[in-house]
This record gives sequence, structure tokens and C-alpha cells, in this order.
Amino acid sequence: MKKLLLITILMVAHVAVSQVKFSGIVKDSIGTPLEMANLVAMNTQTKKLDSYGFTDSKGNYKLNLQKNSIYLIKVSYVGLKTIEISVNTEEKDIKKDITLLSDNNLDEVEVVYKMPVTIKGDTIVYNADSFTSGTEKKLEDVLNKLPGVEVNDDGEIEVEGKTVKKVMVEGKDFFDGDSKLATKNIPANAIDKVQVLKNYSEVSQMSRVTDNEDNVVINLKLKEGKKNFWFGEVTAGYGLAMQEDRYIGHPKLFYYSPKYSLNVITDFNNIGEVPFTRRDYYKFTGGFRSLSNNNGTNFNVASSDISFLTLRNNRAKEIENRFGALNFSYSIKKTWDVSGFAIYSGNDVDLEENTIKKYYNSNIDKSSLSANGSASSDSEKIIDTESTQNKTHQKSDLGLIKLSSSYKPNVNNQLDYDIFAKVSKQQQNQFTLSTRTYLNADKQEVPIEQLSNQSPFSLNQNLNYYYTLNDKNIFAFQAQHIWQNEDPFYNAILDQLSFANLIGLDVSANPFNISQDKKIKTSKIDAILDYYYVINPKNNINVTFGSIVSNQQFNSNIFEILDGNKNQITNTSSTNDVRFSFNDIYAGLHYKFIAGMFTFNQGVTLHSYLSKNTQLGSVYKNEFTKLLPDASIKVSLKKSETLRLNYAMKTSFTDVNQLAEGFVFNNYNSLYSGNRELENALSHNVGLNYSSFNMFNYTNIFAAINYNKRINSVKSNTEFLGVNQVRTSVNSLFPDESISANANLQRAFRKFKLTIGGNASYSKSNSLITDRISKTTYNRLSKTFSQAYKTRFSTSFKDAPNFDIGYNIAINKSNIGGAENTFVTHSPFLNMDAAFLRDFIFTSRYTYNKVLRNGNEIDKYGFLRADLTYQKKDSKWEYKVGVTNLLNARSLNQNSSNDIFVSNTDYVIQPRIAVFSVKYDL
Repeated sequence: MKKLLLITILMVAHVAVSQVKFSGIVKDSIGTPLEMANLVAMNTQTKKLDSYGFTDSKGNYKLNLQKNSIYLIKVSYVGLKTIEISVNTEEKDIKKDITLLSDNNLDEVEVVYKMPVTIKGDTIVYNADSFTSGTEKKLEDVLNKLPGVEVNDDGEIEVEGKTVKKVMVEGKDFFDGDSKLATKNIPANAIDKVQVLKNYSEVSQMSRVTDNEDNVVINLKLKEGKKNFWFGEVTAGYGLAMQEDRYIGHPKLFYYSPKYSLNVITDFNNIGEVPFTRRDYYKFTGGFRSLSNNNGTNFNVASSDISFLTLRNNRAKEIENRFGALNFSYSIKKTWDVSGFAIYSGNDVDLEENTIKKYYNSNIDKSSLSANGSASSDSEKIIDTESTQNKTHQKSDLGLIKLSSSYKPNVNNQLDYDIFAKVSKQQQNQFTLSTRTYLNADKQEVPIEQLSNQSPFSLNQNLNYYYTLNDKNIFAFQAQHIWQNEDPFYNAILDQLSFANLIGLDVSANPFNISQDKKIKTSKIDAILDYYYVINPKNNINVTFGSIVSNQQFNSNIFEILDGNKNQITNTSSTNDVRFSFNDIYAGLHYKFIAGMFTFNQGVTLHSYLSKNTQLGSVYKNEFTKLLPDASIKVSLKKSETLRLNYAMKTSFTDVNQLAEGFVFNNYNSLYSGNRELENALSHNVGLNYSSFNMFNYTNIFAAINYNKRINSVKSNTEFLGVNQVRTSVNSLFPDESISANANLQRAFRKFKLTIGGNASYSKSNSLITDRISKTTYNRLSKTFSQAYKTRFSTSFKDAPNFDIGYNIAINKSNIGGAENTFVTHSPFLNMDAAFLRDFIFTSRYTYNKVLRNGNEIDKYGFLRADLTYQKKDSKWEYKVGVTNLLNARSLNQNSSNDIFVSNTDYVIQPRIAVFSVKYDL
């Protein structure tokens, strides 16, 4: 790696000394400097575009040109006549001011070159070919080479620090609600331009009265040969691992025309490439967004799933994937469009992990233990360390379907309707061998078998209507309904269960064979009516009326198998039959005005809350009103430089899962009982954001700092019964506080891009712990300080190898559980793309991880992937040999801590896999 770093430094130095600077000021005919004038340098000998640029706010420009060359410099500005200047470069820098004259024949102007970057208002347009070298295969590869754009490890696109909300192709939604499917599947060679739409509004008439500062969308323009034609690719491959054969099949098909579009994506493989994870499934919103959060109320329906183990870095001991997705859009007529998608993802996953948990016992007086050091029952045992060997098999079938309709009869009316369904069938089988050491008992081995399955279903509907009466009066109605049905089932077979007597089990059973059924049904309606009165272009008033109505049913029961017979537990503390309703009726008033560079938006929302839960033969009701203020100030320092300050007071409510007082299993080791008297939490949120995108020197900077203070928050109260934990929830008497900051600087110069960034967060939180000896409950204050820093240096040569080198470091320091722990992870990486012998491309991706705890190394591992492809020019066939996990790393290491213990996990992953594949371009 040191040799490659040296080579890169030498390449940078060579480029720097072989160029001269051509600079000056661009003015109009009366001498006024012009901001954002375009300059392009065409090399007349090579016929290539060697450099381009924009003027800054003072009209300054700067181009880097090759020495001893002849250039045609083209300078343009909207409304002025484009001029061409011939420049002969020698060994010295050149300074020249340029004057543009007015143009009365704009219709006759013909642009005969493509600017690499153009800016039109809030839209940045990148010409893809200006940034690519030909080694790119997917949209992700293209985006990572654009100034100000990044694709993170989850496949999400970030522009100037903001997550892209959706990806469109030729103005049509591409699987609305997710950008990963686009970045991982759209072919790089189909992309002509990438349009970044900032401050994007789905409804044109709402753009002047609503704040869309954080709404960023990407629209892809296709190359001419890809429009009105089917295009795509079909990939098939076969490979070998250490013991088993491997395969991959990955057909993709796309069609775009002005009338309709169709996208088909499939992926079948067992080489560890996961096209759509369970995490992706739960994150996939389908474009639905909560309506009430912006008005001060946080009431989100929680998922009552069965706590599937998740993949680490999308890796596991064995992964088999089945994936298919269809996306379409159709213009029924000019005013009516329909669209939708369907996604299926099936996975069979084998996981193997070995974990050591060290429990916090510093507060226990060892002299208070039994004189003979032996506990008389399981519930009296005080665990010190637990070592588990865990083998898990997961099988899941996940489905998503969405249909959308948008009707725009004229510019003053728009009616949108969406329906989005999620359905799945999931099962998890686990075998665990738990080895336990105690402070007051002999070492013990406990085998545990667990089975979990569920088939949840949810249906979301969205209805929006926007009406503009005239220039001064705008109405917007939005309504959402969610219906959700969950049915998680859990079974455990084990020899030891400390809380058996607590939930009414037969304590003489050997082994315990216990099961739990849960049924949770939810119906929630969220509706808002907004009225905007536009006083003038710089002032408007917004009046809001809204409501949330939610009803939930929660039923659960525990039963055991004794001598092959089902024994229903009738203990009232082990069953739940709960009805919970939540209502929020609110009205808000906001005033927005612009004064020079400042934009102010402030207001208040008055809420009337009513919640009621019925269980255990009685009703508990909570009713109150609350006035919630919010405000924001935006300072437009320049066209592309802003500073924004936000404040909001919010209330948060729990749903039925934390209110049901009967015991429910989290797992074999943890029992939970809700608290029907839980109250709402109140939070104060302050945020300061800075953003700057300077096209003159291609410097992109964003920074943010956020503070949150949470009062009366819901906290867990944990009590130990031997090795097992019994938890409940209470409102904390002490506030939680957190402050976080992040910053990122990206600078593109010549053929290089440098990124430096980091984030840090400090938090203080409270939790309740019941002492294992005295049974006294006390408050535990935990402090965490997390930091993450990154550096990245990338090249973008057309005719030379390209490198992507970086170093990441993560530092997590905490005193959770009363013990100081500092985990540090060093993660350097090196990626390389190289085209050679005309038709070959070699790519490699290497990451290295070194993990330390309190200064001591506890793990280190590296991953190397390499691919060699061969494709003749203009041929549709591509041949590839790829090797994943080339270094044959066998496991990952993960460390974590909570109020109870600190843990270290060794996580087994797939071995080295080599695959030969053939791709045919359609």
C-alpha cells in the first residue's frame, strides 16, 4: 500500500508541474464582474476538453492548461454573446480579462460543446462522460466521481451532506423510496447526464410557500441510444469456494419512452452479494413520509418483530439470495400518470458467532454472598461471565407492492393517491450453547434451542390534494392511513429459566419448553389541511389544522409443553388483552418572510392530546393540551452558500408495545412488562447548519451541530433474576442530553478529489437498575462520546490507472455500567481501477480493520476483492473473473456495551470465492 501511495503522490506532482494557469476576470460591456460565467478549454491538437470552470462572485476565473499547447477558449453567460479566444501556452502562467457583449439573437446561439458541469437555479447538471474513464460499471461508480456527490456504504446517495430522497430516470420515479436499487443496478454506460435537483418540490405550486431545503432528488438523463429502446444486461456465472459450488444470475432490463417506462431487475446468487437485505426491507418507505413530525408530535407505530439477528457488513457464514423487482410508469394522458413497483426478496442465511459477555458487578459486595459461595436457587445466582456459541438459520420471503396515481388537470389542481403494501414470511432457528460462570455458584453449561417466526402485513394509503385558488390563496390536504397486522411467535427449549416461577411455569420441568403467541393490530389515520395566504413574494402566512387517530389491539399469551401436551399459562401477569387509542387534534399558525439575505419562518402549534388504554379490567386515560413553538432562520450568504438555524419543541409518545403490562419474551434471557401509566416525553431540538458549494474552485463544505434535551423520557428498569433479566419501562426523573456535530470538506482540483470529514457526539442518558443483592433500584448515569473521522483521495484520469485511497477511524468512549471502555477502529482502504491492453480492466477493493479496546488490540482483519474483465470495443460480450474475500478472512469482530454488560463477538463469514461470469449487453 505504501508503494501505491508513493506512485499516487508522484502522479499528482507530475500533473502539477506539467500545467500552467490561465486566469483573469470576466465582465460585461459596462465592466460589471459576472458570476457563474462558463469557460471551456478545447485542445485544438487532441480535440479534447482539457479544462473547464466558472467565475466566482467577483468574476474571477481559473483554468489549468497543458504547457506548450494551443487552446480554443469558449466563454459564455446567459443573455450575453459567447466568444472564442485562441491561446498558445508556453512555460509561464497567463492572465487575461474577458469582456462579453450583449446578444440580441439568442435563438441563433448554437452550443457545440458539452460543459462538464452547468448550474441552473437549484439544479446542478453533470455531464457523465466528462468524469468517467470507462472502467465504471454501475451508477454508483459514476456518482462517486462527481464533485459534491457520494454514495455511502449502504448504497444511499448523499449530496452536500444531505441524503437523496429519490432517484428518477428521464423524470420517472425509479423505485420510489430507495436509492440503493438505482446505484447498484443502473448501467454506467447508459447515463448521459446527472441532474441534482435541490429544494425539490413534488408539487409546483407549493414550492414558493414550503421549505424544501432538505429535499434533494437526482434525475438521470439517458444517452440517445438508450431512449425508446430496450437496454440492459444479462450476467451468469459459476464459481468455487472452499467446499461448495457457487453461482450467480443477474438479468436486468430497462425501457424508457415519453409514454411509459419499465424496469426489471433480478438477482440469484450464493456468493454473498446481497441485493436487498432485511434492513433494506424495513427501511424502504415507498416514498411515504410522516405528516405529523413537522407539527411537533412524534407518534410512530413500532414494529413487534422477533428480533432476527442482522448481517454484519452484509456478510454471514452462508447467504443464498433470490431477488426480483419490477418498476413501471405510464402516462394515460398528458394530465394523468400512473406508476408502481413490486419487489420480492428471498434469503436463506446461516450465521455462526461466538460471544463473551462480561457483566458489571463492581457494585456488588462480595462479602454479602453466601458463606459457602453457593446460591440456593437459579434466581439467586449472580452471573459474572457468559460465553455463547450460537448457530442460526434464517429463511425469509419479503414482498413490497406500490401503486401510485397523479392527476394534474391544470396548474392549479393536483390529486395524488398511493397505496403501498408490505408482506413477509420469516423464520429463525437458533441453537446456543451458553457457558456461565457465577460469583456464587459453580460453572454451568446450558444448551438452548429457539424458534421464531412471523408473517406481518401492512397497508399504507396516501391521499393528497393541492388547490391554488389564485396567486394569494393556496390549499393543501394530505391524509395517510396505515393498517398493520403482526403475529410474532417464539419458542425456547432450555434447562434453566430463572423467572419460571414468575410467569407461572411448572418449575420442575426439565427441560423448559415454552412458547409465546403475540397478535398486534394497528389502524392509524394522519390528516393535515394547510392554508397559505401569500401576502407578497416575500411574505406568507400558513394556517394548519390536523389530527392523528390511532387504535391498537395487543394480545399475547404464554404456554408450555409438558409431557407432549400443551399447557396454557393462565397467570394474569403472563397474558395481555390491551386496547389502546391515541388522538391528537391540533391547529398551527406560521409566518414566513424574507428580509434581504434572511428568511424567517416561525410559528406555534396547539395540540389537544387524549390517550386511553384498557387492560386488566380497567381504563387508564391521559388528556392534556400543549403549545409547541418552532422557528427557523436561513441566511443566504451567496447563491450557493447558506447558514440555517432551527429550533423545535416536540412531544413523543409510545405505542401499545410499551404499555401492555403482562409479561412478554424478548428472548430466553429477557422478560419484559410494560407500564400503562407511561407519559409523553418532551424534547428541545436546536440545529445549526452551514452549506457551501463553490464552483469556482470546486470546493464543497457542509457542517452541522445539533443539540437535544429530552425530558420525562421513557427508560428501561432492569432487574436480575439469576442470569435472566426482567425489564419494565418508566418515565425518567432526570433529563437526557446529547450534542452532535459533523463536518465535511470536499475539494476537486484538476484530476483529483480530496474529501476530509468527521462527526462527533456526546450524550448523557439515565437508566434504572435494580441491585442484585439489596434489590434497591437506583439511577445510573451513562456518558458516551463517539467520534468518527475520514479522509479520502481519489483520481479521475482518462488514460491512466485511478486510485481511491482513504483512512477512517472510529472512537467510542463510554462509562456505561460504571466501567470506562474505549473502542478504537482503524480502517484504511485502497481501491484501484486500471484499463490496459485496450480491452482489459482490472479493479480491486481493499479494506483493513484493526480494533482496540482500552489500548489493547483485540482483532484485525482485511478484505480484498479483485476483478479482471475483458470486453472488446463495440462488443456486447464481457468476460470476468472475480474473487471475493481474496485474503480468506474467516471472521469479523464486534464489540458493544450497555447498562448490563460489555460484549465481544466473533462473527464467522463466507470464505474466499472465485467466480467466472459472462455478461451480455442488450
